[in-house]
Amino acid sequence: MTKDVALAGHYARRYWLKYLIGIAALTVVDWVNARVPALSGELIDGLNGTMAMDGVQSIVFRLLLMGLAIALGRFGWRYFLFGAARSIERDLRGDLFGHLETLSMRYFNEHKTGDLMAHFTNDLGAVRQLMGMTIITAFDATVMLVLVLYRMVVNVSPRLTLIAVIPLVLIIIGDIFFGRAMHRRFLQKQEAFSELSDQVQESISGIRVIKAFVQEKLELAAFAKTNLKNKEKNLAVVNLVSVAMPLLDLVVGISMLLTLLLGGRMAIYGEITVGQFVAFNSYVGMLVWPMIAVGEAVSSISQGLASMKRIRVILEEKPDIVDEGDPSVTALHGGIELRGLTFSYPGADGHPALKDVSVTVKPGETLAIIGRTGSGKTTLVNLIERLWDTDSADMVRLDGRNLREIPLDVVHRDIAYVPQDNFLFSDTVENNILFGVESGTHAEVEAAARAACIHDNIMEFPEGYNTLVGERGVTISGGQKQRTSIARALMKNAPILILDDSLSAVDTDTEEEILRNLKEKRRGMTTLIIAHRISSIQHADHILVLEDGEMAEYGTHSELMALGGLYRSVYDKQQMEKQLREEHPADEPVKGGAAR
Repeated sequence: MTKDVALAGHYARRYWLKYLIGIAALTVVDWVNARVPALSGELIDGLNGTMAMDGVQSIVFRLLLMGLAIALGRFGWRYFLFGAARSIERDLRGDLFGHLETLSMRYFNEHKTGDLMAHFTNDLGAVRQLMGMTIITAFDATVMLVLVLYRMVVNVSPRLTLIAVIPLVLIIIGDIFFGRAMHRRFLQKQEAFSELSDQVQESISGIRVIKAFVQEKLELAAFAKTNLKNKEKNLAVVNLVSVAMPLLDLVVGISMLLTLLLGGRMAIYGEITVGQFVAFNSYVGMLVWPMIAVGEAVSSISQGLASMKRIRVILEEKPDIVDEGDPSVTALHGGIELRGLTFSYPGADGHPALKDVSVTVKPGETLAIIGRTGSGKTTLVNLIERLWDTDSADMVRLDGRNLREIPLDVVHRDIAYVPQDNFLFSDTVENNILFGVESGTHAEVEAAARAACIHDNIMEFPEGYNTLVGERGVTISGGQKQRTSIARALMKNAPILILDDSLSAVDTDTEEEILRNLKEKRRGMTTLIIAHRISSIQHADHILVLEDGEMAEYGTHSELMALGGLYRSVYDKQQMEKQLREEHPADEPVKGGAAR
């Protein structure tokens, strides 16, 4: 908890002036409020003693001034303290998002999207409450408590004050136990909300699959279970509050009863005046808010610090990939060398995804990678792009340099990557193609689209390049998403281009046209192509065949055909399939990959 308080203090110090002004305004309001009952008591006693009209007018005028001061003060503390809390929420949200951007692939593989989204909604809301209303409540309660007790002792009676306060001490003792229980229950509540958020996000993202497999009832049942758990954890918090608040009212009621009995007796026997008795009862009423506020502050502090802890855990997460690059390296030229590349994913129990892979690609050459599903193709290119790190630093070299000696921004800028998951943003087609570059003209976008054989399809869209695609590009076909992703990569004009099975959803004629365009457009630049169809890769300078993470075969198309091994058997099988499609053309995919 100490770390969570320190983190909250770190952000609060950024807006110390706002807090200072806001707290000063709050103090003025409390001081004036504490003076009002005494002044009212003076007025009552004065009227009983036939106070002159001038005296009455003076007190009334002072009360009006106090009312104005309270109004201005309340505006001041709300403006500055709530403003500081909103600013902290903005800063924390920005820092949290920025930190997530630095984390490695492992973190996102281990944490669900819905859980992370819950940190940006519920948790940040609780932190805002902590840095705003909770600070106001805690400070206001403390100041009011001190000022009111002071007025009760000085203006009325120390003995009567002691009798009135003794029951209220029980509230502070109860708050200690209440705070601990609230902290624990609120953590469970936030975790339940994270589960619920993740399930909703996953179900909505996968709605097409759910409908395709008629699993709506199963998803509703799963959601109902998670929703019920979320309700129960929320009720656990509510139940705790519902028990605490009536007990608080009971203690306050006992205090007021004692005040009426003892204070009334003292007023009857002349130990205090009627005005003092009325003022004292007003003071006891004013003590109710600080006592309630103490409970609310403890609850809010517990909730806020619980959420701050969840956020702190993310902010303390360290990226696996650390930039150790030499600043003098400013660009890549396209040379790639793998030296006995071996790699195991975390938690893989020592079973390597790649084992002893050695390949050399000169700038301007094309390396093709083929293999069965799970043979390590995507892992290999992810290691070249340094989305994961190998155990030995010298296994991957670019342009003759150890990969870790090259700055990360240079690696990611000079490698254009089209992943298997052809992710498109909820934006226009043109903005999706422009995503990887700082700027670009429409003519350049169109040239990239033509090279990727997507231009004609785009022109058929309702608004051409200004057509909005749905979330993750669900409103366009799989082949169109692939080719839009290729166009986006071509816009970078990077020295190294990686296509990770990026032609699987297009027909063979379109595939051949794209490959011809790539060969022409990327003359002198390095290209890595992962594919299942040999027609996509037989033109490559080098072909690597992976089997269970190991190099099964390596060479040119003609060399591998001559070997008569795995590559040859795959080629023969695909040629047979091609022949069958030619005999039955109705089975050929629609040109341009229009099948969704």
